[in-house]
Amino acid sequence: FNVRTRVHEYGGGAFTVSGGVVYFTNFDDQRVYKQVAGGEPVTISPEGDVRHADFVVDVQRSRLVCVQEDHTGPGEAVNSIVAVSSDTDGEPSSPEMLVSGCDFYSSARLSPDGSRLCWLSWDHPNMPWDGTQLWVGELDEDGKVGKRRMVAGGVDESICQPEWAPDGRLYFLSDRSRWWNLYRWDEKAENANGECVLPMEAEFARPQWVFGSNCYGFASEKRAICAVNRSGTWGLVDLDLENGDWSELELGAYSDMNRTDLRVGGSKVVFEAGGPMEPIALLRLDLESGKLEVLKQTSKALVDADYLSVPETIEFPTEGGLSAHAFLYLPKNRDFSAPEGTKPPLLLKSHGGPTAATSTALDMEIQFWTSRGFAVVDVNYGGSTGYGTEYRRRLEGNWGVVDVDDCVNAAKYLVAEGLVDENKLALDGGSAGGYTTLAVLTFRDVFSAGASYYGVSDLAALAEDTHKFESRYLDSMLGPYPEEEDVYRERSPIHFTEQLSRPIILFQGLEDKIVPPDQAESMYNAVKAKGIATAYLAFPGEQHGFRQAGNIKRCLEAELYFYSRLFGFEPSDDIEPVEIDNL
Repeated sequence: FNVRTRVHEYGGGAFTVSGGVVYFTNFDDQRVYKQVAGGEPVTISPEGDVRHADFVVDVQRSRLVCVQEDHTGPGEAVNSIVAVSSDTDGEPSSPEMLVSGCDFYSSARLSPDGSRLCWLSWDHPNMPWDGTQLWVGELDEDGKVGKRRMVAGGVDESICQPEWAPDGRLYFLSDRSRWWNLYRWDEKAENANGECVLPMEAEFARPQWVFGSNCYGFASEKRAICAVNRSGTWGLVDLDLENGDWSELELGAYSDMNRTDLRVGGSKVVFEAGGPMEPIALLRLDLESGKLEVLKQTSKALVDADYLSVPETIEFPTEGGLSAHAFLYLPKNRDFSAPEGTKPPLLLKSHGGPTAATSTALDMEIQFWTSRGFAVVDVNYGGSTGYGTEYRRRLEGNWGVVDVDDCVNAAKYLVAEGLVDENKLALDGGSAGGYTTLAVLTFRDVFSAGASYYGVSDLAALAEDTHKFESRYLDSMLGPYPEEEDVYRERSPIHFTEQLSRPIILFQGLEDKIVPPDQAESMYNAVKAKGIATAYLAFPGEQHGFRQAGNIKRCLEAELYFYSRLFGFEPSDDIEPVEIDNL
């Protein structure tokens, strides 16, 4: 079994646990299974191209409430909130429809007494970080949703993670103040759409790319544990819900929670975190003793600290008199030093999303480069999360402009500071970061080479051929398609290869449904035809984001080999050569 759901293609929220029973979606058939401890998994959903995610167990009614994505009909998939019976006697019955009519749903949650259900909904062209609606509905004797009301949100307010506190009050995260802060809704209160519990110029949430991402939880009726992002760096705070007092929790070496997903139960908090010297790990914090216990690490690799580069937070000037943010890693390897009077080559990284963010947690792929003599700058360009709504919305109408400018200005800043070699500037990125990489190499003349991982080269093709969740994503960043077709063309690298004069290597998964392989293939063929050094590596079985260890290793080494031939150095690694056209 492979516990993974394809709802929204990005998945998340693929399992839940209740009373010693695990409920999960199996990747191969996308059916829901129930597994009693010690027993074999038994399916509880019927066959068909129907996907489920974001489960909550309704114990009173012997069912799961979850998001359903139905691909059985013609045209666009249909999303809804349904109930799946957890009774395994006989053949699985079809899920019961509870809420429908909107383009998207998430976060259906039951009140402690089981009498009410809350959920989030939104419609095209919004993404969940643009604007969502929070609803509360009454459940009748049969478990159907009766009387309902919208309690917060709209087209310009992003609501996420609604949760019922043990006392039955509803909490949620909202960016109405232009920061994702924690709010409390009380239908009897004077403020009918919720009051802010802790006003702060900080982010208590991340964008909802995946289901089931929790950034806070309740230790009691009056106490919550919250993940908080201040200027791109996460931490945990202990919050008194009655008076708003809070304190920072000590996490030692685990200072970064960019991938945080936490659960709270009584005096225990279980969450994910990492640090500059620690890989992402599953941790358990005892709130009474302060003891922090590592339950499971994503990597058991032990690397001496003398080989690890620790990131430095930098803020640099960019267009329009504004500033942007990044993390800088200088080369580090205790066994080697650079020749006298030389400066290191630079590898700039542009993250995916683009509505996402990078972090300072130990990343072995970054350390791969710094241990081999490269400086790495990991850029949180305008549009990234962690710096407030206004920073996140810099990309509105400006994808391919703001992100490109910020990456270029990051490199120029490091050159001006005398930290890197201006003649050896490279950049890479995956998905949206791959697009930024291609755009920088096409529309700017600063970098010497680059690598695109499943990157977008033709924005119109992306608008025409992608999955439902992102099918209108570009409306806010470029404009509606095809009405703004000219903008899509103007910012698509594939149409301006005559401006491209820098070598590029492309990596692509052949099962990618988000950015199909023809995007990379078209760019490769155009660059090759122009006579520019290029290479293309395709990987069968890989989707959007590589998961197979052998393929990840091959990509890293191939990219290093590519730069070695261009920059004139000999890698110490024993690397399988890459066929480079027009070298």
